[in-house]
Amino acid sequence: MTTQPDVRPDAASPVDGPDTVEAATGTPEVPQPYAELGLRDDEYDRIRQILGRRPTQSELAMYSIMWSEHCSYKSSKVHLRQFSEKAPPSDRLLAGIGENAGVIRISDNLAVTFKVESHNHPSFVEPYQGAATGVGGIVRDILAMGARPVAVMDPLRFGAADHEDTARVLPGVVAGVGGYGNSLGLPNIGGEVVFDPCYQGNPLVNALCLGVLPADRLQNKAAAGAGNIVVLMGAKTGRDGIGGVSVLASATFDAGSAKRRPSVQVGDPFTEKLLIEACLELYDAQLVVGIQDLGGAGLTCALTETAAAAGTGMRVWLERVPLREQSMEPQEILASESQERMLLIVAPDRLEAVLKTADKWGVLATAIGEVTPASPDGQPGRLLITWNGHTVVDVPPGSLADDGPVYARPMREPSDLILIQADRAETLPRPANPDALRETVLRMIASPNLCDRTWVTEQYDRYVLGNTVLAQPEDSGVIRIDEQSGLGVALSVDGNGRYARLDPYQGARLALAESYRNVAVTGARPIAVTNCLNFGSPEDPGVMWQFAEAVRGLADGCAELGIPVTGGNVSFYNQTGSVAIHPTPVVGVLGVLDDVAQRVPMGFSRPTHPDGDAIFLLGETRLELSGSEWAWVAHEHLGGVPPRVDLAQEKLLADLLAEAARVGHLSSAHDLSDGGLAQALVESSLRHGVGARIALPEEFGGGSMPFVYLFSESAGRALVAVRRGHEKAFAGLCVEYGVPVTALGVTRTDQDGIDIQGQFAIGFDELRAAYTSTLPRLFGDVTEDAASAEPAVGPTPADVASGPAEPAVSGAPPAAAVIAGTVDSTAPAQTPETGDPGTVAPAGPTDTP
Repeated sequence: MTTQPDVRPDAASPVDGPDTVEAATGTPEVPQPYAELGLRDDEYDRIRQILGRRPTQSELAMYSIMWSEHCSYKSSKVHLRQFSEKAPPSDRLLAGIGENAGVIRISDNLAVTFKVESHNHPSFVEPYQGAATGVGGIVRDILAMGARPVAVMDPLRFGAADHEDTARVLPGVVAGVGGYGNSLGLPNIGGEVVFDPCYQGNPLVNALCLGVLPADRLQNKAAAGAGNIVVLMGAKTGRDGIGGVSVLASATFDAGSAKRRPSVQVGDPFTEKLLIEACLELYDAQLVVGIQDLGGAGLTCALTETAAAAGTGMRVWLERVPLREQSMEPQEILASESQERMLLIVAPDRLEAVLKTADKWGVLATAIGEVTPASPDGQPGRLLITWNGHTVVDVPPGSLADDGPVYARPMREPSDLILIQADRAETLPRPANPDALRETVLRMIASPNLCDRTWVTEQYDRYVLGNTVLAQPEDSGVIRIDEQSGLGVALSVDGNGRYARLDPYQGARLALAESYRNVAVTGARPIAVTNCLNFGSPEDPGVMWQFAEAVRGLADGCAELGIPVTGGNVSFYNQTGSVAIHPTPVVGVLGVLDDVAQRVPMGFSRPTHPDGDAIFLLGETRLELSGSEWAWVAHEHLGGVPPRVDLAQEKLLADLLAEAARVGHLSSAHDLSDGGLAQALVESSLRHGVGARIALPEEFGGGSMPFVYLFSESAGRALVAVRRGHEKAFAGLCVEYGVPVTALGVTRTDQDGIDIQGQFAIGFDELRAAYTSTLPRLFGDVTEDAASAEPAVGPTPADVASGPAEPAVSGAPPAAAVIAGTVDSTAPAQTPETGDPGTVAPAGPTDTP
């Protein structure tokens, strides 16, 4: 399925219709619809200055896309620079901001790459395909760095859980995430499902992918080497997604939006699986000079970014692009966001080998152009694109990829912020007797944001490839990278829009702290950060102030913790009409475990000692209820200031947890965040059916203080179970690291549920009934709901619901085995359902424990 390697111009006769460079030069006053494409008057004038004429239709489409907010970051660049300017030194960072994804060295020979991006607006328009292609796009970003994708995660946010549109969007999004990831054979190891009315009409569908590569196999996107061949590999190009970036991602939804919403991209995970295997074989054979995935802006972005990165030019014969629809015009081909495509730069003497490799994997590969040299005067080369003999594009590629407009948008603190912050949740009526406290626990664990997520996660394959060590509902997903040494990584993604609404600077730091802590409680050492910054319109000074404050908070926080931001994504225009979502910075943190056998699960494990394990609370509990889940569930209240965050103390806590895990003190560890201690106790007990008896500290024993101790959302805290005989050594370690520690009680196999002595007890049956019933009650049977969100291409949602799909290519060994040069199908991994460090299960290429 390959084309001829000859890349000379075809002798095809010209066709009527395309707007050529020659025509543009001779008709300078022809009106052009630049405003409808999202360009301002001054931006259009600047394009004319760059070209010395009016742009052709194809050029206008390219500039409108590449200068859109989504592609150019024109409103955020001035703030995002802080991530580089404040970045702490790191000898692990191999690739960072500006690349397709950040790459971090985790051993002498191995590196990992990870990144999170958004696909918000497409997922509202068409939930299944919007979510599915969001997964596909982030997987290709990871692939473009030279890595084998090995896991995905999905931070999701929807409107009110009982709203009719949430019932429309959520099942399709979940089915899309599962359908694409399961078909690729990638485990989904974590994420979030958050409900809030602010996301009504504008859900947030963020997707993260993790990949693994030999440290010396890092790829780049530069189209270096004049005379090298430009090869388009993957699916044919169609009309799906045309205008997707400039219209969907760079505009708000309003009453008149329907007529200008383009079709959402259509994904085919089976083609993507073939594309992955073909690319990895090309990397191993060193057949590729440069590579770039085709995502947002399609060919336009790939051609201009690869040429601009090398300072070279390109000559492209657009009629050579394989099309699904032969009637497509040049500007449509250039703007199409059809999925499952990669752009390769290949030396001429290796072109035949590249085409044969593509053919072996059943992937279409087409030579569509060649790299041209820079100008003799030292200026970068030009991008020259012809269509059946007509020159439709002649531009400097850097003007599209790098020289877009940059704005310092007006910023102003929202006028209502002072009043909101003065309205503190700490003044709200709160439970002050045991019966009210018991009822509050049951009500809270049944609330949409705290209830069991099994309805969602059972639609995802979490254990495919056999290297998943921890997955949902654990605090972090943990993946074994090297089957010989046990080297692994932990990943978490977190964010809290309510906190950021109350204080975007502290809200971003709290998101960072929670994700950092979620990684730390597994025993991993956090080393790198990615982010997806979801905000309203940058043309709103209040939103722009929120964005600037959140970026400042995240940059300052990473500097304090000593870990770099490796890359990320900005998603603006998340609002319906004039109403913006809460500012929602989603932060992903990656940590390293030297040996995954030492990882710590979140659930209480069955104690080996008859007296049970000792339960301790690490950190300080303060009266901090503003922005809390309780304030919203009990009072629909949002006000006050969020909990105080002390990142120096978070770092001490992380160091303590890593050392305690290393020496074997801990049988479980769970971070405290939404819902506070009460939520952590319920989740830890229900995980493996191990009860707990708890005695509250004396200072929290009267009036409403037991409620404060159970539901405060103070940061910097973790609930740990310590093995009998290790208590004194663990307490000494806490003193050594300067982390406050409080003895709370014990785990008991003979305890039915949780017993808060002197207050209340709740048995397992009652806890499970409250915790597990909410999402099934709201969204019904998984299979029935998924079946209502039929994909246009790929597996049916019924297939997704019934179990993981077979990989498109069977027999491919797991990533770690490929990287290590061995295939060991008997290497041990934790049985995720037991959480017992001593229990192992065989790992195979596609086995699900």
